[in-house]
Amino acid sequence: MLRRAGRERAADLSEPRRFNELLAGITGVSDRILSERLRELESIGIVRRNVATGPPVRVSYELTCSGHELEPVVAALEAWAEKWITLEPATEKAAS
Repeated sequence: MLRRAGRERAADLSEPRRFNELLAGITGVSDRILSERLRELESIGIVRRNVATGPPVRVSYELTCSGHELEPVVAALEAWAEKWITLEPATEKAAS
């Protein structure tokens, strides 16, 4: 979970980003999961979803003021996870 926080932080919402830009910046996360997380973050006021009307409709995401205030906390969690959590390399299943 903590490693994931760092991974999602890597998406960089320092300025408004479109969904596909965020998705490209996060490895190992499906578009469905990213969409769910963005909805959760929007519902608690950390992320703002902006919709620009007109063909085509454009949706972007950016941090709210409270989201920006979380940046040092997430950075500290990421640093702690890097220091204390080691991930074992994925093992391939033997073909039977």
